[in-house]
Amino acid sequence: MTSTVAVEVAVAPRILLEADLVPIQGRRFQPTGFPDIGPAEFTGADNESHLLVESAQSMANRLEEAIWDERRDDLVEALTGMPYVKTTDPDLGATNSILESHRLNSPYIVKKIEKHLVGELNWNQKIRPDLPELARYLLKHDPNSIVHGIFFSNVKPGTLRLPRLLSGFIEAERVNQVPSGGVKFDRLDAQGSAKDGKGHVPFHRVEYTAEKITAYFNFDRHQLQSYGLSETANEFIETLALYKIRRFLDVDLRLRTACDLEVVKLSSKRPKGFELGSESELAAKLKEQVKALTSSGEFNKPAVWEV
Repeated sequence: MTSTVAVEVAVAPRILLEADLVPIQGRRFQPTGFPDIGPAEFTGADNESHLLVESAQSMANRLEEAIWDERRDDLVEALTGMPYVKTTDPDLGATNSILESHRLNSPYIVKKIEKHLVGELNWNQKIRPDLPELARYLLKHDPNSIVHGIFFSNVKPGTLRLPRLLSGFIEAERVNQVPSGGVKFDRLDAQGSAKDGKGHVPFHRVEYTAEKITAYFNFDRHQLQSYGLSETANEFIETLALYKIRRFLDVDLRLRTACDLEVVKLSSKRPKGFELGSESELAAKLKEQVKALTSSGEFNKPAVWEV
């Protein structure tokens, strides 16, 4: 007999995870900052001071970087065989759809694949491709764009958008500012021009302490199911999203020099009873799913499409 918890885990339309974080050393941390406004401090409904530590935009970039191995200059070993698009500019060098902020809509990629994209989707000004058709195209050539979304805004027939499935952000509760400062010391010319990088240059900085720091993750299963992909494809996309979360929490929580965090507790708000697997468990699933999707022809072969 299937338990109530097992049924809820299987059918829940969203996976909502929350990770309690603390500074790995000391109590202070440095939040993300924004041009003109600096740190995003705000008053919550509890009338207490709160802080945005990491934005959704930045988290998307960090979750993408979590599956890239700089030493290999390629995807992490567990994802060998997952399709993505690579291009080389003769003047600027190589880049790819995993690391580019707009994925396939990167200005370095989209113009090179535009004819192929439009042709495969039978896309013109009168016929707008449906999202399931676009999802199948992305699965074949760049599944990462299904996880984080795509917005084709510079393709001749028009615009086409696939919303992100995975999002995240980090907030701190009941925060206090910690003002401090220092000086860039010049041993040779204390009165030198700061414009030339010389002289003593005093500076100030503001860090924070918090009663609680929480990373929030949201994966939309309902949206994924609406694309009508195969069950194996759906399982792969979900596993890929969870693997990104696990890698981020285990490996990539040094957000800045003065913002180095660690997890003290990970819990599932929805569904109840859901547990995020270990990196090794998720990696093993990914390898099997990549193999199956390559064999079925749902993944591009060769996996890396060089344009």
